[in-house]
Amino acid sequence: MSNLHLSRVEFSPVVTEFAQNGLQKKLQIYQVFLKLYEHHGALLNQILQLENLTDLSFTQTRQSYIQAVVNGKESCIITNLGEGKSRKLLQPQLIWTIGRGESNGICIGDQYISRRHAAIQYLKGKGFILIDFNSTNGSYVNGERIYQPREIQDGDSIRLGNLTFPFFINFSTQILPTVATELLMQLIPDKDKLNIGRPKDFSDKTKPFPSGLSSSPETLQKLKTSDRHLVGISILEKHLKLHQNSEIVDSFFESK
Repeated sequence: MSNLHLSRVEFSPVVTEFAQNGLQKKLQIYQVFLKLYEHHGALLNQILQLENLTDLSFTQTRQSYIQAVVNGKESCIITNLGEGKSRKLLQPQLIWTIGRGESNGICIGDQYISRRHAAIQYLKGKGFILIDFNSTNGSYVNGERIYQPREIQDGDSIRLGNLTFPFFINFSTQILPTVATELLMQLIPDKDKLNIGRPKDFSDKTKPFPSGLSSSPETLQKLKTSDRHLVGISILEKHLKLHQNSEIVDSFFESK
């Protein structure tokens, strides 16, 4: 085949038009994604979180968390971030820095975390504040990216880069009543009672999960409200991914 013929094939109108159509489709998809993120950013964050969950193995399902504790004069943070084991962190300035660099109070070896990513600060009389250090992949509170210091509340969801974890605050301590003597007796090890199973008192009044029931709407409608709730829990693991994805899609179309 001659060089002239190869040149004609390479620069033919059909090939050029095909390439332009492919590029145009990619641009259209990108524009749709931008519109979705602009109007449904929190929803897309939920989808990304579900995608991350599906990639986790059974050995990686440990939930990361940060627990802030304010007890009298002492304020601290308890977390399993970084080392994977829960530890109590005391900081004299009440500022806990988070990032990939080893100089941070909480060092996280994640490529999506900046070296100096964010910090949690406790201000007496105001509470806990999340501060982003102009990180590359951002800091989020309940799905919303923050650009200014943001007060964080008990139960908030925090995302740093690609890492999402709950934040809890403990301001009070409650002293529980003493355990009844009959319960204490059941807790005392007795080699003659090790194989007798659970004490009768614990099982008599406990309602077991319904077994052998299908999850069809007709079956669930025949049950009482309380039983429906128990059945829903018992089949949740089997249909978890399907329910999660369908709920996200439904919420998206309902919001349009």
